[in-house]
Amino acid sequence: MDMPVEKAWNTEELSNVASALSLQARRQPNAVAIHYPKSGAFRKQHYASCTYQELNELSDCYARGLHEYGITPGTRTALMLTPGLDFFAMFFALFKAGAVPVLIDPGIGMKPLKQCLAEAEPKAFIGVTKAHFARKMLGWAKESCELLVSAGPSFGLGGINLKKLKEMGATAGEEMMYSVKPDDMAAILFTSGSTGVPKGVVYRHRHFNAQVEMLKSAFNIQPGEVSLPTFPPFALFDPALGMTTIVPDMDPTRPADADPEKLVRVINEYKVTNIFGSPALLNTLSRYCVENKIRLESVTRVISAGAAVPVSTIRRMQDSLYRDAEIHTPYGATECLPVSSISASEIDDGMIDQIESGDGVCVGRPTEPNKVRIIKISEMGFNDLSETTEMPFGMPGEIIVSGPTCTDSYWQRDADTAMAKFSDEEGNTWHRMGDVGIMDGSGRLWYCGRVSQRVETGQETLYADQCEAIFNQHPDLVRSAVVGVGTRGRQTPVLCIEVAGKLSPVDTERVHFDLLQLAQAHSITRSIRTVLFHPGFPVDIRHNSKIGREELAAWAEKKMQS
Repeated sequence: MDMPVEKAWNTEELSNVASALSLQARRQPNAVAIHYPKSGAFRKQHYASCTYQELNELSDCYARGLHEYGITPGTRTALMLTPGLDFFAMFFALFKAGAVPVLIDPGIGMKPLKQCLAEAEPKAFIGVTKAHFARKMLGWAKESCELLVSAGPSFGLGGINLKKLKEMGATAGEEMMYSVKPDDMAAILFTSGSTGVPKGVVYRHRHFNAQVEMLKSAFNIQPGEVSLPTFPPFALFDPALGMTTIVPDMDPTRPADADPEKLVRVINEYKVTNIFGSPALLNTLSRYCVENKIRLESVTRVISAGAAVPVSTIRRMQDSLYRDAEIHTPYGATECLPVSSISASEIDDGMIDQIESGDGVCVGRPTEPNKVRIIKISEMGFNDLSETTEMPFGMPGEIIVSGPTCTDSYWQRDADTAMAKFSDEEGNTWHRMGDVGIMDGSGRLWYCGRVSQRVETGQETLYADQCEAIFNQHPDLVRSAVVGVGTRGRQTPVLCIEVAGKLSPVDTERVHFDLLQLAQAHSITRSIRTVLFHPGFPVDIRHNSKIGREELAAWAEKKMQS
């Protein structure tokens, strides 16, 4: 007798991304989907577990409750739950109900967060009690929010709590899965705004489906693996990939401040095979492991994204793993992820010399089936790929990409969409990354810095990440930033530095002299003649890695005038 063939979950018939969870619940119902921190008696933390079947049933229950409450297909819903069981269950429940989750990183700050919610105009708001207090006190989305769900006590803030929602959804036991088409809007994900104004990226179901497939293929992710994702949005891919998620006991908005001892303990206890973290988190974790001579035996893969990962961090992390473990540093953005990727095994001494000599940061080859090009930098928008000028190999320009995960619009920002998106003759969408890059003769992509943060003196153009790699080799530096002071086209390049600890006057003078010598030793930095010591760089909240060079440039200008 022929056995029925089970359909792949990302076919058009099953294009709702939540189908991935239902599929895993059928394939491995008793496998643990999530281990998550939970407060017990006397606020003592312990880990609780939830199987795939339990997670799927809870998300079904929530989905039915959402529908009964009035959160129906197309309802934009702000989601502000802390990472844990309810966060995962509610995220998939919103998809199952056909609603459109709106995800905004709370770490971006109160003012930008309010602006994002005003743009998204969510009709529903699901969050922890603290988020509801902020919503009420600060007037978040007060014109649009009608349906409120609290993960804790409501304290008279309106709406219902999750317990009531669960009761409303418990009346019927059938699985709920709203039928969608690949092009239907699935979610609105806001960028961090670390290099500009936060923008709501419109994700369609086909984008999420493609991301899952590309991540699985690019990194050879297998069902049954155990993942420690320290960046919540990335964790949402784990159930779709059939992985067991370990929710870390940490503040996801402050990855650099994570307790490495706690991370090591949970990695060893649950035999974590996959770690996803920002460069700042890997820096903290790898330093702790090296200092304490710890090797993470179970870990076979580390993925780091969000900003360029220093070679020193990669090397330390590699020393914390066993030889057959791989470290991957994919390149991408909220608008398109992944674009390309490189593994630590590809970074040999020759490549390190290139990076430290100012060639840029190699971010690997384009992830299949993406197409990546380097075009001439322009402040103008494009309607068609034919209007761009492609740069030859080895020459810098703006990075553009087209592929299955390439999103096609920003929510309620037509002007930004027109500047960032255009099509080719086949109707494919291309996205302007806003980054400067170089494509070498071997098909590898090199990242040089942000287009908006380039320094134009009138005689030459300096790209931040190319130049900073030269200075970051100095042992007294935590990091450096090359910024331009003055009007573009007549800017003065300035090197801002952050040092480790407090330097004596003699050491300050020595470091200043060393950096000027380094600048003169390389052609791309010879025009830098000003070095300013900064007490602590402004960095992005989401990854604690991206430097606020615009803010530093304003600081440098005032410093030079005083």
